Amino acid sequence: MEQVERDAMEFDVVIVGAGPSGLSAACRLMQQAGEAGRELTVCVVEKGSEVGAHILSGAIFEPRALQELFPDWKERGAPLTTPAVRDEVYLLKDDTKAVKLPNALVPPSMHNTGGDITRYVISAGNLCRWLAEQAEGLGVEIFPGFAAQEAIIEDGVVRGIVIGDMGVAADGTPQDGYTPGMELRAKYTLFAEGSRGHLGKRLIERFKLDQGRDPQHYGIGLKELWDIPAEKHQPGLILHGSGWPLDKQTQGGWFLYHAENRQVVVGLIVDLSYRNPWLSPFDEFQRLKHHPVLKHQLEGGERVAYGARAITKGGLNCLPKMTFPGGLLIGCDAGTLNFAKIKGLHTAMKSGLVAGETVFEAMISGDEGGQELSAFTAKWERSWAHAELEASASFGSAIHKYGTVLGGAYNFTNQLLGGRLPNPHDTTADHATLKPAGECEKIVYPKPDGKLSFDKLSSVFLSNTNHEENQPCHLRLTDPELPIRENLPRYAEPAQRYCPAGVYEVVEDDHGKPRFQINFQNCVHCKTCDIKDPAQNITWVAPEGGGGPNYPNM
Repeated sequence: MEQVERDAMEFDVVIVGAGPSGLSAACRLMQQAGEAGRELTVCVVEKGSEVGAHILSGAIFEPRALQELFPDWKERGAPLTTPAVRDEVYLLKDDTKAVKLPNALVPPSMHNTGGDITRYVISAGNLCRWLAEQAEGLGVEIFPGFAAQEAIIEDGVVRGIVIGDMGVAADGTPQDGYTPGMELRAKYTLFAEGSRGHLGKRLIERFKLDQGRDPQHYGIGLKELWDIPAEKHQPGLILHGSGWPLDKQTQGGWFLYHAENRQVVVGLIVDLSYRNPWLSPFDEFQRLKHHPVLKHQLEGGERVAYGARAITKGGLNCLPKMTFPGGLLIGCDAGTLNFAKIKGLHTAMKSGLVAGETVFEAMISGDEGGQELSAFTAKWERSWAHAELEASASFGSAIHKYGTVLGGAYNFTNQLLGGRLPNPHDTTADHATLKPAGECEKIVYPKPDGKLSFDKLSSVFLSNTNHEENQPCHLRLTDPELPIRENLPRYAEPAQRYCPAGVYEVVEDDHGKPRFQINFQNCVHCKTCDIKDPAQNITWVAPEGGGGPNYPNM
């Protein structure tokens, strides 16, 4: 389409993403403005149809940052109702056998009960919905259903964002009702898009924020929500495990948490450094649930929700510089998750609090915006969240280097020694780890039984995913011929398997030749394709605002 005239709105701060980090930053900014008696305009844009629609996490929540933000969170009705009461950790030996680890052999970072902090089984989506209510009560403007498509960069400074156009047809022409996206300009722009944010990715490259860091590492997390019989429900019971069905060259682990209202959340995290292109994280998850340890918890229940999301898990070794002229990269957009704890909500929120405090301090000093907020780095590095990442810096890289069992033993010993062992580094990007299909054992997965295991399409249905069909495909191929020309013969085109939503298929055309098909309507916005494609040929960009999954309380 031709260049169009765009309306513009001016704010003091624009925040991209209504997740825990973005909403925490917004709340902290307005709290400080209220205390100082200053006028402040803060806008949060969210590509989901509503706040929480695209939020997916385990989640065991540590309310340390929440306590700092809203000390009266209980009185305000924060959705933390199910305290953790018991931990169980298992090593699955095969499809029937398991070893329950004694508490003394469970790494301290995996303990969710005891100590000074009460942790809770929560819905991260519902936490964000509640945070959004608090933010709006403080005067923050929240725009759900609007996708940030581009960062505005002028003279090397980020000046805001451009919202994606609405009503563009698949061929790029305007349809009836076409509306050009607005420019949202700001003194400072905070990017809090979550894991592998499409604008965050470009900013890291544009400003060389990852220079001197290890390449970022990711996992894919798959999750289901189940209603189970009352006699099986144990609110606050927390199960974690590793081993089967993943092989010794594939790292990952599973979780099963008893939440409120007779519900259980169950999921599998697969490290995206895996080597075998025949592996399907979705199908590994489905057969996992047939293991007696998990089957006992789920049998007789009903699956009511499904989703998947990439996890930024590289930790401190991979954490990019978070500042650039005119803005900040916060939360999982940067990679603040503490994977040793399998928790990232509290550290994401803390990064948002530090961001809000830094921006406000700059503004009251007379800053007109556009500067690099170098004070953020010093404040962030003095925070307890950064200290957590320092203490667990070797966690992911040790497992990558030594494997699940030996790497786990290394990390357990390192935690007991107070982090005195050397910090290994993993300098191979996740997309570069695949072996040729001919060198790997083909994995044949059992058919789903419709009771414990299911197919991709019925799962996508439960995610409430929807996209307007007549719009440009938001999964862009740099070279449209590469999937069939190179990925198919070398890797049996792994996109068919690493995608957890059936987006990518290899089908035959009218002449019996293979053709790469993209069913973008199925996309749950997990970003796995953008991360794992071995040729880095797939780029995820934001579709029309409001598209994607609509998770109820994930």
